[in-house]
Amino acid sequence: MRRLFVSTLIALGVAASPASAQKLAKYGADFLAGGAGGRALGMGAGVAVTNDVSAGYWNAAGLSGTQYPELAYLHAERFAGAVSFDYAAASYPLSHRSTLGLSYFRSGVNGIVNTLDAWDTERDQPKPNYESFTKTFDAADQAFFVTYARQLRPNLSVGVTGKLVRRSIGDFAQAWGYSADLGATYRLGRVRLGVNLQDITGMFQGWTVNEEAFNTNTATNPDTGQPYTFEETFGQALPEGGTFIVPPVARLGAGYDLPLTQDIGVTLGADLDLAFDGADRYAFNTGGMSFHPRLGTEVSYKGVVAFRAGLNRIEPGSDGSGVSFSPVLGAGLTLQQFSLDYGFGDFAGLASELGQTHRISARLILQQPRFVRPSEE
Repeated sequence: MRRLFVSTLIALGVAASPASAQKLAKYGADFLAGGAGGRALGMGAGVAVTNDVSAGYWNAAGLSGTQYPELAYLHAERFAGAVSFDYAAASYPLSHRSTLGLSYFRSGVNGIVNTLDAWDTERDQPKPNYESFTKTFDAADQAFFVTYARQLRPNLSVGVTGKLVRRSIGDFAQAWGYSADLGATYRLGRVRLGVNLQDITGMFQGWTVNEEAFNTNTATNPDTGQPYTFEETFGQALPEGGTFIVPPVARLGAGYDLPLTQDIGVTLGADLDLAFDGADRYAFNTGGMSFHPRLGTEVSYKGVVAFRAGLNRIEPGSDGSGVSFSPVLGAGLTLQQFSLDYGFGDFAGLASELGQTHRISARLILQQPRFVRPSEE
């Protein structure tokens, strides 16, 4: 029972390591790894092929492909509904070459049970009617992106994204983080190339811990005459804050547009993430760098209906031999200015109860003459 009560503190793991023991936070921004935008998520690749409002996530330079203001929203439930994910974005053409984009992300676990005050230290067991001593809290990660894209040449665009991250675990711990992405896209005929230097300087995150939130036990220690501290109650040190750094990732992409007939078109996409995280398990790696490839395709009919499929998380097999992957599927429907997209993601295997995620996203293009991107004068 004691383990049951202490187990609720697992959510504090990201802030639990002393700053002196861990400076590198490999998974400090992992809540953003799920991606954004129904089209790219249904394909599994998006660095080079994304040219709508969701390019603020995949590659800032891709915003140059928009001609009108766009709005987008996506919702997903991951891990059997335990984690909710929401994404909203907007873009606006400032001039014939410049585009501004805003993006917001939230990933959270709601209603986590706080049992800190439900343990009877003197009796070393739960308090009678311990349910009345429990509360709930939310653990949420949020991110705000501001993106600027500029077309340098008809076939070359660049972009930059400023990122602000806010992470919170109830009243127990809070963190602010910041970083920047640099992106570029280049088009050569039907071939599109893209690069996104994600968190190019590393993402800095500063964690602070509220000690008062942990010390909620009102019972008095007869030896000290003071209320029991967290360490006395649970026999473990109080989590500490500190400054952590999320390492950068270089995301490379390529795309190819292949018109099969007048009405049917095919888009092929491939991404390769180069992560400097030192990962040596479940990833192709060499010299402290890990490689994470993705492949995807889209077949569209008259620009109205689209079907998508791809391979995500291509990695070595769990036994060290062979290759394993997670498939993604998607479909899209576009009716004039409005698009509705569905994506299926497989995170832990088709047989896993926590493996599948269904994503639904909507995109609105304000396709009106007064909003069209200004022409070059």
